[in-house]
Parts: sequence; C-alpha cells; structure tokens
Amino acid sequence: MFGFEGYFFFIPICLISFILVLTFFKSSRAKPNPPPSLFSLPIIGHLHLLAPFPHQAFHRLSVRYGPIFKLFIGSEPCVVACSPEIAKEFLRTHETAYLDRPRNSAVTCITYGSKDFSFAPYGSHWKFMKKIVMSQLLNVTTMDSLLPVRRNEITRFIKCISEHASSGKAVNLNGELVKLSNNVITRLLFSRRCSENDGDAEDIRKLTFEITNIMEAFNLSDNIRVFKRLDLQGFGKRVKDVHRRYDALIERIIKDHEDARKQGTQSQGKDLLNILLDVAEDDSMEINLTREHIKAFILNIFVAATDNSAIITEWALSELINHPSIMKKASDEIDYVVGKNRLLHESDIPKLPYLQAITKETLRLHPPVPLIPRRSTEDRKVSGYDIEANTTIFINAWSLGRDPDYWESPLEFRPERFEEKQLDVRGQYFELLLPERFEEKQLDVRGQYFELLPFGTGRRICPGISLGLHMVHATLGALIQCFEWKGEKGENLTSINMDEGRAFNLPRANPLVCVPLARHDKSYFQ
Repeated sequence: MFGFEGYFFFIPICLISFILVLTFFKSSRAKPNPPPSLFSLPIIGHLHLLAPFPHQAFHRLSVRYGPIFKLFIGSEPCVVACSPEIAKEFLRTHETAYLDRPRNSAVTCITYGSKDFSFAPYGSHWKFMKKIVMSQLLNVTTMDSLLPVRRNEITRFIKCISEHASSGKAVNLNGELVKLSNNVITRLLFSRRCSENDGDAEDIRKLTFEITNIMEAFNLSDNIRVFKRLDLQGFGKRVKDVHRRYDALIERIIKDHEDARKQGTQSQGKDLLNILLDVAEDDSMEINLTREHIKAFILNIFVAATDNSAIITEWALSELINHPSIMKKASDEIDYVVGKNRLLHESDIPKLPYLQAITKETLRLHPPVPLIPRRSTEDRKVSGYDIEANTTIFINAWSLGRDPDYWESPLEFRPERFEEKQLDVRGQYFELLLPERFEEKQLDVRGQYFELLPFGTGRRICPGISLGLHMVHATLGALIQCFEWKGEKGENLTSINMDEGRAFNLPRANPLVCVPLARHDKSYFQ
C-alpha cells in the first residue's frame, strides 16, 4: 500500500491524466459546421441585403453562396434553402425538427397567444385543430354542401364583369376578384356577403387587411436584441388596437349566431362558424374548443383565404393576356368541353386538363407563399451542415420553381410542361425505376414534388388546397370562357407588366385593369 508520501506523487499523476483525457475528447469532438454565411453588419445583420423582396434577394444570394446559407435578420439566426434536394431534407427527412412556425409579438397577440391553427406550435392542440379542420370543416361533405354558395358568387362576379363589357368600361380585376373572394369566405363562415351593406362583414374585410400588414411588418423589438424591451415604432400599441377591434367584432358575430341557434332562426345549412360552435359544445372532444380558439381560427381563414385565390387568378389571367396562343388553346378547350350555352361549373374541371396546367404553371412562377417559414426545435445536421435549435428556416418556394436543374427554360410561361408528365431522371422518384408506371405519374402542387411547393408540404401543408384550387379553376375558367381583354383605350394587350408587389402573398405590383369583351351571349349568366 502507498505510504503518506505516495499520495503526493499519485495525485498529480491522476490530475495530469484526467486533463489529458479531457483534452483528447474535446479535440476529437467534431467542430460545428454551420452553412456558408457572409459578412454581416453590427446590430442589423444582413437586413440591408433583403430589400425590396426577400425571396428574390435569397435567390440571388444562393447563386453566390450555394443552395443553403446562413444569415442574420437583426439578431435572429436564419438558414435559407433554395434547392429541392435541401428543401426535401428539411421538410421530409428531418420534418419532426421543423414543424413549428416562427412567431413574432404581433402574431402571438392577434392569435390569442397562438391558440389558432396556422401558428400554433406542433403538439396536442395543433393535432386536435388539424383533426377538426380535416374531418369537419374542409371535408368533402362540407365542401360539397357549400358548392351552391361558390357557384352563386362566381355567377354574380361574371355578371358584374359582363356589365363592364356592355358599357365598354375598364374593370379593376384585382378589386373584383378580392370582392369575390371576400364574399365566398364570409358566406362560408357566417352566411353573410361583404357586398350587401353588411357592416360586420365589411369591417372584417378591412380588419383582415390591417392584420395582414401588421403580421408581415418588420418590428425592431422582435428582431434586434438591444431593442427587445422598447417599442420605438409604436408597433405594440397598433397590434393591441387591431386585436381589440377584431375581438369586439367577432364576439358580436358569434353572439348573433348563438342567439339564432337558441331561437331556431339560423339559416338553412350550416356555415363554418356553426360547425365550430357544435364542436365547442361537444363534451366528447378530447380537447375543449374555447371561444378564443374559435376566434383565432376564423382569423386564420380570413388571412389565408381572402387574397390568395384572387391573387393567383389575377396572375394567371395576366400571363394569358401576355400569351395569346395559350389563351386561345384554353378557350378552345373550354368551348369544346363546356359548350357555349352555360357557364363552366366545378364539375367540369377534371375534364379540362389544360386549364389545370395553366394554374400549375402560374403557381410555379407566382407561388402565393414564396417563402415557407419554419422554426427548428432541436439541433440537426442537414446537407452536412449543423443547424442549431431556435433557428428560423426559410424554404424559398419561389426559387424551387425556377431551378434550371428541374425546369427547362424556367422563366418561360409554358403550361405544356405539365402535360408532358415530367419526372426527374436522377433517382429522385422511385417511379422511374419502373418504366411501366411512368405514364401514371403527373406533377402536382400538393406537396409531393419538392421543386413545386406553392402550398408547402408534409404535416404543415395548407389544408385549404382543394377549396382554393376549385375557386381558382372555376373563376379563371369562367373568365376565359366569357371574355376577351383589351387595354383601357381599346388597344390590343400584348405586354402586361409582371412586376411583383411588396407583400408576403406575392401580389402584382400594379392591379390588372382592362376592358372585357363578351365572347358569347351573356344570357346564360342570368
């Protein structure tokens, strides 16, 4: 055994050995390997590089730094993905780490502390809300029962455009399409129309516009750490004011519905608010649907659905005016399938593949959500790079639709590319390993192909895809069927400006204003 003196010799040896072992493990541990980045400025990070359109700026940066890179929006770390392969890693291979969406102070306040569906963190509440959305609100039975509402509003819309055609007056297509969308949404939700002197419905339309602007506005307090406790822009005050007005308005509408239910005077058929109230009163539900949940969910529907179908239809018609041969092919298809004695119906859409191809091509070039935002909840390695938790991820859907590795002549508007049933030949799709199945596969916009993600993909994909596509197909098809288009002075239109506007849902920079000319006798709209 060691004597007393031996301990003085043994202890230093143990300490030195421990330090050497610790140093070895520390040096052998892999160093963090973040995505490529670029020089950032103090405090603001890379904000100066993102104006005026972040999705376009990200696309330009990807050409220089590669399909994945890191930057800072103020103090917030962000990673941008601009290729289908890397988008697939984030949204499918590592989907469980990227199911949350980034939230700012405006979103949190306006959605009653994230009690909505769109921005709620992934978990039991979100899963319950999705179950309600898919099983009761947007299921086939409910959408079929509301078909007469959509058909009636589109007929009214076409009659309105035909009145401009009769008088030879120009029409602001953006304004009329937004009005159509608003009327459909308010009738689906509340059995009310925005356009019939309904003050509540009109107020919701205006509030939705304000809320959308606030939710996408840049707030210093959210993005720059040194301003976290300051409200230099008065942003917090604006958010609270809008939230208060929305809450008072929607509370009044809910109260009216509840009174009508008690008195048995509600309109025939159930609107979506009545369905939500039924769920809230059902004690068998695993989670209680509160009043705040209902209010937040209704807000989601307005923000997501009010402008998107109108903007997609306006972009599509603009592209068709710029490509008269494509317009002619589309009108010939509709005349052949539908005829000239009635208005196109939603049931005609499956028999109009070229009309569907036009919509897909429009969504490729003008996705309604050009940037798909996610928030990482854990550390992961993606494409060989270390992505830390609490990083904001932007999937640049605008870039994906312009990737020359996947799209021939990507900047051309060519609907025929979707008739060709393109598939990537580099092993991205197992179907190519089975030649006999080649003709069964067709590029779609429902999140299966990562070069085409206008509505997202996976568990967070937009649940209203079917409703939105039905509206776009039916509205665009009716506009093609019923009218030709001239300039405001009667001139032929061959070059519509296609600049993008500054908003998160990618509107046109300038509304489409032109003179409609009736193609057929308008009597079948009556």
